[in-house]
Amino acid sequence: MRPATEEAATPAQDVGEVEIDEIRKAVRDLCSGFPGEYWRALEPDRYPREFVEALTEHGWLAALIPAEYGGAGLPLRAAAAIMEEISASGANAGACHAQMYTMGVLLRHGSAEQKRRYLPAIASGELRLQAFGVTEPDAGSDTPSIRTRAVRTDDGWHISGQKIWTSRAEHSDLMVLLARTTPVEEVERRWQGLSVFLVDLREAGDAVRITPIRTMMNHATTELYLDDVVVPADALVGEEGMGFRHILDGMNAERILIAAECGGDGRFLLDRASAYARERVVFGRQIGANQGVAFPLAHAHASVHAADLARRHATELFDGGRPCGTEANLAKLLAAEASWEAANAAIDTLGGYGFAEEYDVERKFRETRLYRTAPISNNLVLAHIAHHQLRLPRSY
Repeated sequence: MRPATEEAATPAQDVGEVEIDEIRKAVRDLCSGFPGEYWRALEPDRYPREFVEALTEHGWLAALIPAEYGGAGLPLRAAAAIMEEISASGANAGACHAQMYTMGVLLRHGSAEQKRRYLPAIASGELRLQAFGVTEPDAGSDTPSIRTRAVRTDDGWHISGQKIWTSRAEHSDLMVLLARTTPVEEVERRWQGLSVFLVDLREAGDAVRITPIRTMMNHATTELYLDDVVVPADALVGEEGMGFRHILDGMNAERILIAAECGGDGRFLLDRASAYARERVVFGRQIGANQGVAFPLAHAHASVHAADLARRHATELFDGGRPCGTEANLAKLLAAEASWEAANAAIDTLGGYGFAEEYDVERKFRETRLYRTAPISNNLVLAHIAHHQLRLPRSY
């Protein structure tokens, strides 16, 4: 059920292969201004503000926002191409990907007023929307177990709780937040009673404490403490109590875009490794002539290519308005495994140089490893496939 105030979403414009190729080239050209030296200088934890601002200025992060709100109104296949080329260039798409799919909740379930108020400012870059507050210390994949509580009062909603792995919160003006509005004891099913809020982090001030979490890759992730954050009544997005469903609506797009990023990572790693294998001469010949080097790279290439085909199929279903939950999850699973296979093959090919910062392989090795675990563990994807496709007993 949708709120009565929601406007029908404007269909994304049709985009052909020529236009997609033009988008890919334009993104590559932009990324060429941010070479490996730029990304290495950011380590371990400086946010790539200049890169994100350049993407925003050229309109790439507003690709999915309808044209009437200042965006490009492109389909998901175009957004996937953007994310793939960012990763394939050697950049870290994880620095900005959330804006692509986080705003999906607002696009699908926001009121007409919310869309008019926020989407044009997000499209122009006046407002930054990168933070997605869902996960909690005791509620990761088990989302209905979240404890962050939102209580309705005369002045709006009072929200208290804790979130973790909320990436880019320090670099966002707005945050999409999931909180419990009805105690779990008072609902028939655990997923009920959750609601989505759009929190203005600038207005929240000290009521939201943000603590950075240092990780093995530069991902700008944080832990949040919400201490009686007051938001107006119209901060509620969609229907009260249906937040879990609203959040799930955007997950297919998230999975597909992550799969595209992994595909880009795989391309980057295989390009670097193959170039090295053609140039490196040991015992009088190029190491790429050795099957022990060539076969792992060839197999990783096959895996990346097959995962890309699965991703393209899921994207086609999504853009056609057809169910694609299993296909989106399967694409994410295959792409994450393929990019990790490519990362290991690249490290083996370069040998000691694979661990040297200047080749950027070790950085991509760390960055792409994330996606076997997040935003959903590949084991959970396997559990989904086992239960829904193979009709095996539910494991959780």
